[in-house]
Amino acid sequence: MFLQVSKLTKRFGGFTAVSDVSFEVAEGEILGLIGPNGSGKSTTFNLIAGALKPDAGSVRFRGDEVGGLPAYRVAHAGIGRTYQIPRPFKKLSLLENVALAAFYGANSRLSREKAFELAKDSLKLVGLQETKVEGLGASALKKLELARALATQPKLLLADESLGGLDHAEMDGAADMLARIRAERGVTIVWVEHIMGVLMRVVDRCVVLDHGVVIAQGKPADVAKDAKVIEVYLGTDAFA
Repeated sequence: MFLQVSKLTKRFGGFTAVSDVSFEVAEGEILGLIGPNGSGKSTTFNLIAGALKPDAGSVRFRGDEVGGLPAYRVAHAGIGRTYQIPRPFKKLSLLENVALAAFYGANSRLSREKAFELAKDSLKLVGLQETKVEGLGASALKKLELARALATQPKLLLADESLGGLDHAEMDGAADMLARIRAERGVTIVWVEHIMGVLMRVVDRCVVLDHGVVIAQGKPADVAKDAKVIEVYLGTDAFA
C-alpha cells in the first residue's frame, strides 16, 4: 500500500487528540480526510507530515516507516504539504518563494537552475504569474502554497484545508486544481478539509474523524448517507 496509517495515537497531556486512527491510501488516489472542527484532522495530518511525533501507531509510506521522523526527512521521502495559513516570504518574488521550497524537497541537492525550473513549472500548473507576494488575495495565496509544495517534487501531497477563506467559485477552482495536479503530475493526494460539499465531488474515498477517532470511511456517496456522519455535521435532529 502506498500510504498506510495504523493505530495512530497522539496525546497532549491528559487529552487524546487522535486515538487508534487507521486508514490506507492507494497510489494515484485522492483521499478526503474530513470532519468537523476539533475532530483531529490537523493532528493526524501533522503526524503524517512529521510536524508531530506519534505516541503510538505507525505511518508507512511506500513500505518504509516515516512516523516519528522529522519533517525534513518526511519531505525527502517524497511527502509534500501545504499549510492552512500561507506564510510566504514577502520580500521575495513568487518565483523565489517557490524555488526556495524546491531545495527542501525529495531532491535536496538541486542546482539553482533546476530549482527555478521547477518553480516556474509549478507556478504555471497552479495558474500564477511571476509577481510580488504583496497584494495577493486568499485564492492566490492558496495557489502559492500549492506551488511551493509541488516544487518539492512530492509523490504524496498533503493538502491542508485548501478551501479556507475562499468564495464558492474559488472553492470550485481549488478543487479542480487538485484534480488537475493528480491528472497531470500523477501525485497521490490526501486532502484535509472540513467543508464537505466541494470536496466530495473530487475525492475517490473519504475518511471521517470525530473526536479523534474514525467514524466512517468509504466512497463519498456512501459516507454522505452515513448516520454518524450526518449527526456530527448537522446534529441529531437533522438525522432524525
